Amino acid sequence: MTKIINSKQYDLEDITLEFAKNVRVFVKKLTKSIANIEDGKQVIRSSGSVGANYIEANESLSKKDFIMRIKICRKESKESRYWLRLIDVSQDKEL
Repeated sequence: MTKIINSKQYDLEDITLEFAKNVRVFVKKLTKSIANIEDGKQVIRSSGSVGANYIEANESLSKKDFIMRIKICRKESKESRYWLRLIDVSQDKEL
């Protein structure tokens, strides 16, 4: 018999949707520099792709397909992290 240590359920569809929404709110608040506009577009795409690919994984036709789509989710989340790290949050105006 297994013991349940943490009974809290996580719905990754909801969590990934919330992440994509939060990224959009964040991007809207950024200083409008050329770099931030371009990086913002990229992070919006990759953050939305995390959840979209997770939904696709849940509808996969095989275990192999599921694993491949989950790996894509991981790749997109790493890409989102990369773009978020590039965004300039300083208040300095770009010349």
